[in-house]
Amino acid sequence: MMTPLQRVERSIIKKYRPVLWRPFIEGIKQYDLIQPGDSIAVCISGGKDSTLLAKLMQQLLRYSDFPFSLRFLAMDPGYGKNGRGKIESNAALLEIPVHIFKTDIFEAVSKAGRCPCYVCARMRRGHLYAQARELGCNKIALGHHFSDVVETMLMNMLYGGTFETMMPKLHSQNYPGMELIRPLYRVHEDAIAAWARYNALTFVQCGCPMVMRRPDSEGRRAEVKALIKQLKAGNPEIENRIFQSAHRVNLDTVIGYKKRGQLYNFLDEY
Repeated sequence: MMTPLQRVERSIIKKYRPVLWRPFIEGIKQYDLIQPGDSIAVCISGGKDSTLLAKLMQQLLRYSDFPFSLRFLAMDPGYGKNGRGKIESNAALLEIPVHIFKTDIFEAVSKAGRCPCYVCARMRRGHLYAQARELGCNKIALGHHFSDVVETMLMNMLYGGTFETMMPKLHSQNYPGMELIRPLYRVHEDAIAAWARYNALTFVQCGCPMVMRRPDSEGRRAEVKALIKQLKAGNPEIENRIFQSAHRVNLDTVIGYKKRGQLYNFLDEY
């Protein structure tokens, strides 16, 4: 009989290897996310995506043929006793040595007025960078996955009028020498959800006061999710095609673009 931890770890390497472990490794190699000597802070929100990321990173460290180190960070932005307790119990169950730190982000965001989600994301990232640097890390790893990337691309096009992607890695603008990486970049959300169900794992719900107060605040992402689902009914490859488009931009057919803050127009070289 396997323990719950053994079942979780075995399911990553065996049962869900084609849809979890393999695309995880492919993404790390394709985008050169980890180098020898890195010290990486794996950021755990308490949800399924970041929890799986923590386990994948532990497995990678176990089998890696070059040295790097991991720290595990979880920020409590104001979850309350139940939310924080769920993070702690999952960490104990899955043997993730997590460092939890408290912030008042939910309280601050509730007073933010316009664009609370943007303010929350910026504040969260700043706190994570600061904590990671204090721990001697040079990178933070976030749990954004393939489906987040595709949805974000469509949201930017449909609602923002721009073609922008969620990059697999970024240099921090405010914390020199720090970098953000997204090791789940090639992993689909459906596979993560299936893994969580198979192992009977439950996770922290959002807990954001703005979502509770305004249930439609995630409406645009929900609309895009529904649109993708509808399009997949006619073309199962639709997500892959959208994802690939960000890797195959033909600047000869683009009217305008921005690079390093500078705007360019096709007429500049016409």
